[in-house]
Amino acid sequence: MMEPRERIVRAAAELLARGGREAVSTRAVGAAAGVQAPTIYRQFGDMRGLLAEVARETLAAYVREKAGRVPTDDPVEDLRKGWEMHVAFGLANPAAYALLYVDPVTAADAPAVRDGHEILHAQIERIARAGRLRVSVPLAARMVSAAGHGLTLSLIATPPEARDPRLPDAVRDAVLAAILVPAAEADEAAGGGVAARAVALRAVLPEAPGVLSPAEQHLMSEWLDRLAGAPAST
Repeated sequence: MMEPRERIVRAAAELLARGGREAVSTRAVGAAAGVQAPTIYRQFGDMRGLLAEVARETLAAYVREKAGRVPTDDPVEDLRKGWEMHVAFGLANPAAYALLYVDPVTAADAPAVRDGHEILHAQIERIARAGRLRVSVPLAARMVSAAGHGLTLSLIATPPEARDPRLPDAVRDAVLAAILVPAAEADEAAGGGVAARAVALRAVLPEAPGVLSPAEQHLMSEWLDRLAGAPAST
C-alpha cells in the first residue's frame, strides 16, 4: 500500500496531466488520494509545494528514461533524438513543463534538471571528441538548452491546431548548424580544422591527469578556448 505522500503526488500528477494547474485543488487532490487537507499541507506546506514536487517527479521519470538510452555510434544523431524527446516530453506534460522551466524556484530544487543538463553535456562532449564541434562544449550545451526550452514553451503556448509542424526541426537544424562542423568539412580537414580540433582536445584534456601541473592545465585550457573562438575559462 502506498504511503500518503506517494498517493498525494500521484493523484496531483494525474489531475495536472488531465486538467492543468487549475484542476489541482486541495479538495480534488484530497478526494483522489483519500486524505484530508491537513495531510497535504503537512507533507508539502502548500499547493505550490505540491505542484513543484509533482513537476520534479514528472521530470525525474523522463530523465531516467533518457539516461537509459544506449548511445549509438553517431553522437550527432543522438543529439537530434534527444532534442525530439525533449520537445515531445514538454508537449505531453505542458503544465509540469511550464512549472519547471518558468518557475525558477521549482527548477532550482529539481535534481532531475541537473541530471538532464549532465546528459546533454555528455552528448555534446561526444560530438566534440569526434571533431564535429565548432564551439566550446559549455557554450554548445547552453545554446541547445536555451533553444530547446524556448521552442517547447512556445509550442505549449500555441494551440495545437495553430502549431507549425516544421518549426521544431527548423529550430533544431539552425542550432546544429551554428555549433557543428559539417561532416564533409570535418573529413576534408581531418577533424574540422583548428577550432574543432581545439574543442576536441579541450574535451579530452581531463583524461591526462598528472601530465600537466594545475597551472599548465589552466593555461592550456585558455589557449584551447582561444583557438576555439570561445572566451577563456576562469
